[in-house]
Amino acid sequence: MNIDPKDTGAVRRQLHAHPETAFLEIQTASLIWDLLGGLAWHRQAGQELLELSDYEGMPDTCHLTNAVEEARFHGVSDENIARFRDGATTIIADLEGIRPGPRVGLRFDMDALPVEESTEAGHIPNACEFRSVHPGRMHACGHDGHVAIGLRLAAQLSENRDFAGSVRLIFQPAEEGVRGAKPIVDAGFCDDVDILLAVHLGFGAPKNTVGYATDLFGTSKFETRFEGHSVHASNSPETGRNALLAAAHALFALHSLPRFSHAQTRVNVGYLRCEGASNVIPGLAVMRSEIRASTSAAHQDLEERALRIFESAAAINSVQCVTSRTGYAVASDSSIELYETLVTECADHGFTAFGPHAMYASDDATLMMERVTERGGNACYLVVGSGDFGPHHSSLFDLDEEVLPRASDLLESFIRSQRQ
Repeated sequence: MNIDPKDTGAVRRQLHAHPETAFLEIQTASLIWDLLGGLAWHRQAGQELLELSDYEGMPDTCHLTNAVEEARFHGVSDENIARFRDGATTIIADLEGIRPGPRVGLRFDMDALPVEESTEAGHIPNACEFRSVHPGRMHACGHDGHVAIGLRLAAQLSENRDFAGSVRLIFQPAEEGVRGAKPIVDAGFCDDVDILLAVHLGFGAPKNTVGYATDLFGTSKFETRFEGHSVHASNSPETGRNALLAAAHALFALHSLPRFSHAQTRVNVGYLRCEGASNVIPGLAVMRSEIRASTSAAHQDLEERALRIFESAAAINSVQCVTSRTGYAVASDSSIELYETLVTECADHGFTAFGPHAMYASDDATLMMERVTERGGNACYLVVGSGDFGPHHSSLFDLDEEVLPRASDLLESFIRSQRQ
């Protein structure tokens, strides 16, 4: 595919039209890999990069197989399919400058969401014919723009390596559901990073501003299976074990957890499914839930309480309970010092410093930030205002593509400003 990696609009529109969800981003990773291949970066990716067999939240075999077939249908090479299949869609790229200096790491997430994209005439991707070609999938959080920013940055640094230190680009799968960062951290790719920047477009920040995130919540995602015994609901109800009733008890107990005086917290049950009929006591119910908190202490407390709720709801209904944690992120704050250094470059690229921006959301980039700061480095989560369209994760979400090249150029200026 003949796309200039510096053309952020072309890259973003290609990705927007072909969204892929967590750990299934074969086409996305293939495009990134091929465009990086024409540059000076040292690339690492695929099956040999990360061990994923034991990580939480991996798609099932059916979804992994379907992603392979879809990638093949859309022209991805057999070599790239073999490289990126089975969830191995992470890409790490490194480039050395011409002088000693710090290693700067930049995280760019690349997965989409299970959202049906709008067909309204005023929705620009629909009007300009780059709406998602996949029913029920959409780049509704700006990750297509993040990848476009990263690839332009890669091209420009490759053309002129007059900077100190080195740069590591981390193209991360599975940010949605907070699943993709942990394998990268566990593999050590943040251990030697001195400065880490995670960039996110939107989140209500005024257009053409750059802020730093506050209130990045820690979170745990759960899938709980309540397994009982199905029987006739009238003929022999006493011999049944009602899995749905256990799940219902857990649902209401979870939403009844107390508030915290020292932290903000959130709980939610987003999915509860049970097959059956009105005259059958259900033997299996599956519930998906999450907890979030603004501090690590509250996060740990909430998680322990939630797990007790699942077990207790199962016990009082005499059913079995199996809970899997399917995603995880920690609470984190940005380095204000690092932000203040970066925003000295803002005016040259048409941005205004916005200052602190409360997110009230979660992103597993915080796991990378935590590892970097634990080892003496600095980390900052940047929020770049990109227009006022539909809210994140909605069918109308969009972004102003004019912001993309300037955001990339801002990051480039920051990298070139580093000293030994």
